[in-house]
Amino acid sequence: MMDKNTLEQLKNHLESRKKELEKELEGFAQKDANNEWQTRYPNTPDEENLEEEADEVEEYENLLPVERALETKLKDVDLALEKMEKGTYGRCENCDKEIPSERLKIFPEARVCNECNKKTAS
Repeated sequence: MMDKNTLEQLKNHLESRKKELEKELEGFAQKDANNEWQTRYPNTPDEENLEEEADEVEEYENLLPVERALETKLKDVDLALEKMEKGTYGRCENCDKEIPSERLKIFPEARVCNECNKKTAS
C-alpha cells in the first residue's frame, strides 16, 4: 500500500497536469454543452481572403488530432484523480494487482501494472 505522503505528491502532480492540459486545450478549443472539448472552427469564409481562410481550415484540421490526444490525456488524469477519491488508485485495471509506486511516480495516470502493460504492447 502506498504511503499517504507519496499519494499526496501524486495527487498534486495530477492536479497540476490537469491544469496544464486544460490551458493547452483552451488555446484552440472550447468545451461544449456536454463538457467535451471542441476545436474552434475558423470564421466564415471571406471572399477577399480565400488563401488566409484555406490556411485557417488547414490549421483546424491539424489541431483535431492534437485535441483528441490532449483530451485523452486529460480523461486519464481525471480518472486517476477520481480513483484517488474512491480509494482505488494504484490498482491495475486488468489484474487488480497494485501498480508499483515507481511506475506511478513516472506515469501517475497509469491504469495498468507493468506486466499487463507489456502484454497489451506486444
